[in-house]
Amino acid sequence: MSMRTTRRSALRLGIGALAVAVTGGCATGGGKKTPAPAVKTGAAAQVGGTITVWSWDVAAKALKRLAPAFEQQHPGVKVNVVDIGYDNAYDKITVGLKSGSGLPDVLQVEGPKMQSYIGTFPSGFYDLSTLAAPLKAQFNAAAWATGTDANGKVYALPWDIGPCGVFYRTDIFQQAGVDPASIQTWDDYIAAGVRIKAKTGKKLLVVDPTGDSTFPMMLHQEGQGYFVGDKIAVDTPAAVKAMTVMKELNDKGLVDYEKGWDALVAATKDGTVATTPTAVWWSGTLTDEMPELKGKFAAIPLPAFTSGGIRTSNNGGSLLTISAQSKNSATAWAFIQFVLADADNQVSMLKNEGIFPAFEPALSDPYITGPQDYYGGQTTFKIFADLAKNIPAVQYTADFSKASDLINTATGAVMQGGKDPKSALDSAAQQIASATNRQIAH
Repeated sequence: MSMRTTRRSALRLGIGALAVAVTGGCATGGGKKTPAPAVKTGAAAQVGGTITVWSWDVAAKALKRLAPAFEQQHPGVKVNVVDIGYDNAYDKITVGLKSGSGLPDVLQVEGPKMQSYIGTFPSGFYDLSTLAAPLKAQFNAAAWATGTDANGKVYALPWDIGPCGVFYRTDIFQQAGVDPASIQTWDDYIAAGVRIKAKTGKKLLVVDPTGDSTFPMMLHQEGQGYFVGDKIAVDTPAAVKAMTVMKELNDKGLVDYEKGWDALVAATKDGTVATTPTAVWWSGTLTDEMPELKGKFAAIPLPAFTSGGIRTSNNGGSLLTISAQSKNSATAWAFIQFVLADADNQVSMLKNEGIFPAFEPALSDPYITGPQDYYGGQTTFKIFADLAKNIPAVQYTADFSKASDLINTATGAVMQGGKDPKSALDSAAQQIASATNRQIAH
């Protein structure tokens, strides 16, 4: 599930042998480029005492639910999960990293933000490379990359992923006479939207002009982010292609512009729009907020840019990392491993909190592969589990947030201001270069 929205057979790797031992002090603040604290394995590492975990919303709820089972496995251990709220989370974490004090043992961090922190505060987290190595093959490759640096050093373990597809209203599609199987490309998607609008008066999708996620989802689908090889890549042919699709959606009158999460939910619930191209975590919102619409939704893969092309992307996903300020990294690692490297625990978080696992052994669980009543018996989670295998890995860099703000402005200029996609993206690239001192990729 997207961690920014509010809405047990353990894989034992020998905790006694693989638990973390503290071999260095707290990280210094201010983003100094000193090495991350070293970790090692061995009998000296003991699981015990108390750890504090910072998380938020449904993620914190999941950790609070699982903590007692971990404590039962390790008598005397106490896990204190603190819901710090999403709105202030990164302010708190950044202040702690800069000052070198005040952070807990374990932190939840979203993938793009983790990349920013790794670039700016490489000594702010424990180096988990040795401990995490046996787990790498069991996690989604794209999610794994968000917790590593350019040299492959591991700082965090992936929690969830957001493989993308299209959720659609089956009743609206039937009323319009649109076969969802006919939507193979973005051109097909637009053509279906034109027919749906003509037959039913419904728009095709919601776009939030204050924070669009559709364009970056499309760009990720094409296998790139805002940066490639540490250079700015927002004006590449792939980016222009994606922005052109955004413009065409607007020009054909298929977009319902809504500001904020609540408006998106409302537009979906009242049938203003027929589809929502987004990540699997949207399912939790549908089932929680719209139980009365059971049987009226289903899902298909994202349309491809060209026939036979990649039909998914990623939107969302968090990791758990150990703050270098932790004095109890052995227990911190044991808890992270218990929560994230356990198929039963991961599946329970999908069932209870709507968090879709990055831990691939969980994806073969019958709950994920079987039919879902809410979706009229469609094996919806299996669709997304299969798509997850094809999520492209992309680069974020420490300047992701700066680029995101400027790209959102460019998207608005194209969709609502009528600006040419290539001109808008060329301008955005220049602005990002000025803001970050990075080179443009071409």
